[in-house]
Amino acid sequence: MSNKINSRNRRAKKLRAHSIDLKVNRLSVFRSGKHIYAQVFSIDGKEVIAQASSLDKSIKLDKTGNIEAASRVGEEIGKRAIAKGIKKVSFDRSGYKYHGRVKSLAEGARASGLKF
Repeated sequence: MSNKINSRNRRAKKLRAHSIDLKVNRLSVFRSGKHIYAQVFSIDGKEVIAQASSLDKSIKLDKTGNIEAASRVGEEIGKRAIAKGIKKVSFDRSGYKYHGRVKSLAEGARASGLKF
């Protein structure tokens, strides 16, 4: 594997270990070239409590791989998590840098009421 992938995996591993220590649910982000996905995991990480992605028909997007789409996915995951009774999460950016689509998703989730 390349250095870039190894570095991202190393950062992701450290972030997940830290979120386990916090003892709160984890909001995990995955981004691909065309889409962005978000999931809220239980404290032990065995169960997905809420999920949203740019593929969801309820979000209605023209383009799915941009900052606007990430913001809408963040708002939707926030609404779904709050509907399940979750108000506080730890943000797991999966080793991605906190800018662009990842930052937009986080801000959208905060705007809908999630705390992290």
